[in-house]
This record gives sequence, structure tokens and C-alpha cells, in this order.
Amino acid sequence: MHHQTFEDYRGLLFSIAYRMLGTAMEAEDIVQDTYVRYCQAEWDTIQSHKYYLTTITTRLCINKMQSAHAQREQYMGNWLPEPILTENQPQLVNPSERVSTLDSISMAFLVLLENLSASERAVFILREIFDYEYSEIADIVEKSEEACRKLFSRAKKHLSDNRPRFEPDPQQHETMLTNFLQAVNAGNLDKLVTMLADDAVLIGDGGNKRGAATRPIYSGNNIARFFIGLRRFYIDLNLRPEIKSINGFPAIVLYDDDTAYAVVSFEIINNKITQIHLVGNDEKLQNIT
Repeated sequence: MHHQTFEDYRGLLFSIAYRMLGTAMEAEDIVQDTYVRYCQAEWDTIQSHKYYLTTITTRLCINKMQSAHAQREQYMGNWLPEPILTENQPQLVNPSERVSTLDSISMAFLVLLENLSASERAVFILREIFDYEYSEIADIVEKSEEACRKLFSRAKKHLSDNRPRFEPDPQQHETMLTNFLQAVNAGNLDKLVTMLADDAVLIGDGGNKRGAATRPIYSGNNIARFFIGLRRFYIDLNLRPEIKSINGFPAIVLYDDDTAYAVVSFEIINNKITQIHLVGNDEKLQNIT
């Protein structure tokens, strides 16, 4: 009975943990730790199993983030969230039967969340994405309601200041990616430049195994030239590009046979590509293969 109750909320717990930590592997570990603690609880004293499980998961994530911050400061190159195949995690797109959650798992949004403190991130995610009441959030993060309101306001202002609001359109996104991939395959530099914003930026995460694009690449012209060079690279390695649903939006996945070699995610605003995130760290691509 209690196992089934936990399974009913597993998707919710993973959705919270992934948004908190930015990696599917760590999120799965947190969910498993939550289950262990849930099994050890005195169930007769639990008034709301959903609230109880959310509390455990959130607090474990906050503790994990404090140690993860130090690890990421020592990370080689840029650190990016772990991309996931949305089709394998459908609950992430609409975890609480709300239609406004798609953008909250995009790579660009997760990168912005990295700039928030653990408490800011927890309060914002629980309130904005999962619609918890401030009274509930206050108990979960062990702060006053007033403090939670301030944390939420500060987090929302940071996100608004650093990212224009837009309505995500996966169909338009896929069309842009198809055109982008065609331009790359044709070696059409001019076409690529027109698709990229003048102030576009590309951030690559190769981890300890691949050092490609260890520094951000700025300007549409420079990024276009980078992809023309990348085309020759993946042709020489016989890599196969495919468009897959990654973190809620179409993205380009480069496959070496059936193994994911790299994931290239795009943020598109006003019909221009503004951000590109290239993940080539093998450890972050296990869920894509």
C-alpha cells in the first residue's frame, strides 16, 4: 500500500529534484533516498503523504546543492545541466497537470536557476511551478512565510531581468532546427548567420573528457563559423544528427551508432537563435543513449 502511494508521487518528486539539481542521476538518487526515509516513517502520523514526500525530497536537494556548489567550482570548463529525453520523462513537461511548465525544464531556464541560492531555487520551484502555498513552502524549507515571499520575489526578479518572457512553441522550434541543420549540412555560412541573433552565445560542456568549446563563443558570426567547422568534424567521425525532444523542446543529438555523442539545445526568441548549449560530457549523456 505504502509502496504504491510512493509510486503515485514518484514523478512529482523526480520533477522537483531534477529542477533543483539539474541532473537526472542525482535526482534519481534523491528520490531513492526519499523512499528509504519514507519507509522508515511512522505512517499513522502522516497527514498528507504528498506534502511529507515533497518535504523530504526538497530538503535532501537543498543539502545536496550545498556540496554540489563546491564541486562545480572545480569543474573543468563550463557546467551545464544534464539533458534528458522528454519522451522518457513525460511528467517533467506537465508534473501537476498545468500547461505552463514546459519552459521550466528548458536548458536555458535551468542554467538561469543555477544562479539562485538553494533556498531561492526551492521556494521558486515549489511556488511557481508546482503551486504550493507559502504556508506549506515555509514548513518545507524551514523559514517564515515572509522570508519565503521575499525569496520568491528575489528569484523571480533575477529570472525576469535575465530572460525575456516568451511563449514556447515547440513546432516553430523544430522548424528552426530543421532549417539550421540543413544550413549546416550545406555549409551555408550566410544562412546560419541570418538565423542567429547578433549577440547570440554558445556555451559548451565537455566535462573532463572533451574540451571542445570550453570557453563561451559570442556573436552569431563566430557561432556560425564554429558549426561549419563542427560539420567537418562530425562527418569525419561518421556521426549521425537527429532531432529529438530534449528538456521539452526539439534539440539536435549527434549519435555515434546508437550512443549519444553530443546534445545541442537552442533557445529561440523572436525567430532568432539567442543561446546554444552544447553538452558533450559522456556522463551527462547516458540517459540520451
